[in-house]
Amino acid sequence: MSTTVIDGKAVAARIRAQVAEEVEAFTSETGRSPGLATVLVGDDPGSAVYVSNKQRASAEVGMRAIDERLPAEASFEEVSVLLARLNDDPDVSGVLLQLPLPEHLDGEVLSAMIDHAKDVDGLTPVNAGLLSQGRPGMRPCTPAGVLELLEDTGVVLEGSESVVVGRSNLVGKPMAQLLLAENATVTVCHSRTRDLATVCARADVLIVAIGRPRMITRDYVKPGAVVLDVGMNRLTPAEAGNKSGLVGDVDFDAVLEVAGAITPVPGGVGPMTVAMLLRNTLAAARTREGVGVRG
Repeated sequence: MSTTVIDGKAVAARIRAQVAEEVEAFTSETGRSPGLATVLVGDDPGSAVYVSNKQRASAEVGMRAIDERLPAEASFEEVSVLLARLNDDPDVSGVLLQLPLPEHLDGEVLSAMIDHAKDVDGLTPVNAGLLSQGRPGMRPCTPAGVLELLEDTGVVLEGSESVVVGRSNLVGKPMAQLLLAENATVTVCHSRTRDLATVCARADVLIVAIGRPRMITRDYVKPGAVVLDVGMNRLTPAEAGNKSGLVGDVDFDAVLEVAGAITPVPGGVGPMTVAMLLRNTLAAARTREGVGVRG
């Protein structure tokens, strides 16, 4: 059986090119470009890389990249004051608080302080509630990116049996809601799921976001299933068997032999997260300016 390796880089590149065109039109019409503000607290190397990537990507599509940084010892009040200022700033279309935060700060409480209309991560309680009710709102970037990849691959979700492994607020829960909205029959698995392999092996569509390197092997996958690997785990190059040391939650080489389609790590879901962030920022700017979506 020939397995399709889903090229997330190519799909993300098309979305970013489309966003760039629409940003140009938006800026011409309104006289201002969308602005994405990222907030980084502390000096975690991984978070710094993620923020730099988002800043660069927003600039590449013609958005204003607003880089806000606070020291690791910043207080809850200092972060909340900064978020309030960004909420009130008319030049800021979207606000992204980079997680995780230093241990003394509550990321969920602080994230909830972001104006839901500027919540381009789609994580505030308001946007989570709108998603659960199937109403319009900001959708979390990674699950939205997964849905875009499935659509681009031609997967028919209506009537499918879809399994999500992981129940985080960031990926698992919103992913399940998005699949339900597409009329899939959805099972959400987690650390207490009995006989996980058997449950996963029923899936027509298997989406994995558990943070455990190569946990999902071919025994977990039904022949011909579509497998989306959201995991991003860093090992040594020797452990990973590659130069980057990056591996997913799925044993790619083993599952490649049985799946109908699969995303690689890196180069699969990851690029889609930033692309959907840019799309969300443009949508937030349009809503604020009362500019309609272009077809």
